[in-house]
Amino acid sequence: MDTGSSTVTRAEEFGTLADGTVVHRWTLERDGTRVRVLTYGGIVQSVEVPGRDGVRAGVALGLPDLAGYETYRGPYFGALVGRYANRIGGACFELDGHTHRVTRNEGRNHVHGGALGFDKRVWRARAVPDGVELSLVSEDGEEGFPGRLTVSATYTLDGGGALRIAYRATTDAPTVLNLTNHTYWNLAGDDSGSALGQVLRISAGRITPADAESLPTGEFLPVDGTRFDFREPKPVGAGYDHNFVLDGAGPGPVAELYDAASGRVLTVSTTEPGMQLYTADHFDGWPFGPCAGIALETQHFPDSPNRPEFPSTVLRPGEEYVSTTVYGFAVR
Repeated sequence: MDTGSSTVTRAEEFGTLADGTVVHRWTLERDGTRVRVLTYGGIVQSVEVPGRDGVRAGVALGLPDLAGYETYRGPYFGALVGRYANRIGGACFELDGHTHRVTRNEGRNHVHGGALGFDKRVWRARAVPDGVELSLVSEDGEEGFPGRLTVSATYTLDGGGALRIAYRATTDAPTVLNLTNHTYWNLAGDDSGSALGQVLRISAGRITPADAESLPTGEFLPVDGTRFDFREPKPVGAGYDHNFVLDGAGPGPVAELYDAASGRVLTVSTTEPGMQLYTADHFDGWPFGPCAGIALETQHFPDSPNRPEFPSTVLRPGEEYVSTTVYGFAVR
């Protein structure tokens, strides 16, 4: 329920990177929700919400200091991912008759923006009503992508404590763009072990099946009778790193995660056509154990620049990229 309250926003110095760059942390608080966002990588460091008992707990996997984020880059804990979230096969694509070769950072393929993607950049920050706006300029040729890109991500808390992330971008030359947030959710608490018993619903009648390199085959597979059918709520289970084709991205929730013990409910609403479900089975050796969090990455589809049958991720001069995802919180 919207109480009419405003978000309390605070900024503080969080740490200094190895190259001497100072990183700040912004804290947003409203209607029981507390969110901390770093200027490094646009990282959602923590999200705290109350359970059925009224006690607030952290439900997003995060690290306590900047050194941790510099060390554990691979999991993309809470990060803003770009220029291209998910994978580009062969680390290249054609656009308007030109072949563009981007950074190979997963075998022969490109993933999550490359070696120095948006998750490893320090963003400029300024206070806005009910939150903070992060912005940066990605120069032409950065990680191999064409066009000088001006991009912003605005984190706000709506009435009721919902976290809204609104992305905008423009370019001076044709390019491709796919942004997401890579928070891992565990509604029982970020130190509670595996999240696989939590109950998930996804409004998706199809997935884009993937090959051994996690690249889409180009097919659209109906979920009927498969383990990918989350149209009715069920425990998540292990073994997912797949893109779901959302039935109706728009104002209503396209996904819901529920933890029966705490009563916490997470809803996901988005303007994006897809969502990657990743259960983090391979967290061995990271600060968290296997399946300690569930990523629900709203996005366009993997390898779309090489798949004309998928929704386009091309952005051209004179156009504006606009995308919004809202994470709502409740108890049941």
